[in-house]
Amino acid sequence: MLRAAVTAGIDHIDTAQYYGPDVVNDLIREALYPYPGELAIVSKVGVFRDAGAGNPHDDARQLRAGIEDNLRSLRVDQLAAVNLRLPSPGRADARFDDQLAAMVQARDEGLIAGVGLSNVSLEQLRHAADGTEIVCVQNLFHLADRGSTPVLAECTRRGIAFVPFCPLGLPRGPANPVLTSPVVIRTAARLGVTPPQVALQWLLQLAPNVLLIPGTGSTVHLLENLAAEHVALDDEAVRELASVGA
Repeated sequence: MLRAAVTAGIDHIDTAQYYGPDVVNDLIREALYPYPGELAIVSKVGVFRDAGAGNPHDDARQLRAGIEDNLRSLRVDQLAAVNLRLPSPGRADARFDDQLAAMVQARDEGLIAGVGLSNVSLEQLRHAADGTEIVCVQNLFHLADRGSTPVLAECTRRGIAFVPFCPLGLPRGPANPVLTSPVVIRTAARLGVTPPQVALQWLLQLAPNVLLIPGTGSTVHLLENLAAEHVALDDEAVRELASVGA
């Protein structure tokens, strides 16, 4: 499926050791190494998985070790970007400054090409971007959870890529508030597309700096997700989708 994604034109792959130590990175390396020159692999550090749960792993030394671990497992000398993943959005305090300094040092030493942020507040984004170049922000954002709208607006204003994680909603399954929404289902049926395509296109039409990373284990779903780019949401659709999660 990874090879199919690259063949289909995907040039941005999101990964993390957090997804399973070495598991995802090993799959990427085994499928794609040596990597196409245009492929940007973006990872994140700051959280590690322990007994199925995510735990902070985010002092300066641990962040540096996490970056080096990604480089080793992916067999590259530099990553296109690495996100500083925070446990939750918060204040731009001294600890945040120390974490950011570790990311900037890694960039200055050439280990990463760009510094990103993940799960951050508007205050943290502004503070970081005022002090150094931030290339991307990954925050939870989808039709039914628009809490990061101010962060998206700030990213758009500054020309920073905004990458919503869980773009098809959480939790997965029958309780998913996006894909089981009657409004989304009805809109998809009227437009002759799928509910995931409606949800993804709604994100894309918000701003030109939105990049999508919907996860999938199916080539069929991969191609459906890619086709969302060509879905046209009319005024009626945009108006009705505004009520999802309200």
